[in-house]
Amino acid sequence: MVDVRILVTGGTGQLGSVVVARLRAAGEEVRVLSRRPAPDVVRGDLRTGRGIDSAVAGTDVVVHCATDYFGREAEIARTLVEAARWAGGPHLVYVSIVGVDRVPLGYYRAKRETEQVFAASGLPYTIQRATQFHALVRTLFAGASRLPVLPVPRLSFQPVDVRDVAERLADLALDDPAGRADDFGGPEILAAAELAQAVAEASGRRRRIVPLSVPGETFRAYADGGHLAPDHRDGKITFDRYLSEQADAGVLRYRNR
Repeated sequence: MVDVRILVTGGTGQLGSVVVARLRAAGEEVRVLSRRPAPDVVRGDLRTGRGIDSAVAGTDVVVHCATDYFGREAEIARTLVEAARWAGGPHLVYVSIVGVDRVPLGYYRAKRETEQVFAASGLPYTIQRATQFHALVRTLFAGASRLPVLPVPRLSFQPVDVRDVAERLADLALDDPAGRADDFGGPEILAAAELAQAVAEASGRRRRIVPLSVPGETFRAYADGGHLAPDHRDGKITFDRYLSEQADAGVLRYRNR
């Protein structure tokens, strides 16, 4: 088998580090790109372009896990695409979010624009949309779980574990370019009230849940399920399992007040 040299951008982050571990466990040659100095990491900054050409050089696949929360997602994608062209056109794998074309949220619009950058690049590409990560959903409700009453919106989530998404991305990196791949969702679709209660109980608290209807176009899109992938419950790790693992590690243990 021919060696596949893979670059993972954002390879020290929440998702990227797990993708790197998966690929290396499979015996693949992996290069990690990060802005921050760390052992076994190639320094590079997609915001400025510094170090990107040399990081991409010689690669067959680039798994793009780096992200930007300040509206520059498409800009850094263009920097990566330009470096990929100079490097001979490696397969670009991009992780996006389910519902970026249905939920009018600024970050989602940036993700959608970035998808279009890769699709119009003329390079081989695969776009994988995933539902919300377990950690994000936990963070949404963790702060509120300290309140005596938990107000939660009347909508549902389909949380997915980064380990499941990383496994899918590793498989895509080793496969032929697929263009827009099938969406990837968590194994369960749960009401926000259920998720909020689960987070509170995992923290050793019991709280009264008060479901709320929230006005606005964005929340209406969420309430209509625009961020869900009910036909693609591909993840295996449930939210309850994730919470139990976090509690075992001491992450969710707080003192009751």
